[in-house]
Amino acid sequence: MSRARDVAETVTRALVDRPDAIRVTEIEHRDGAVIEVFVAGDDLGRVIGRQGRTATAIRTLVMATAERDGRRVSVEFRDEHGQR
Repeated sequence: MSRARDVAETVTRALVDRPDAIRVTEIEHRDGAVIEVFVAGDDLGRVIGRQGRTATAIRTLVMATAERDGRRVSVEFRDEHGQR
């Protein structure tokens, strides 16, 4: 488990009403990794925030953490059914 994945999970858990419903996966690719954060459907708006500001802030934290480890990552937020 990478530090970037830990940051994504920790920050997201602090924001949602149902932290037990969070699931975080990390998929490695040639050019970096994709961290997928699955949250309950009613929490997705809370994680994305107004005009995507909260999601952008989370992505910035995660990418900065990954950069310190010499990695490239992207973060995607989805509801529990996999919808964006």
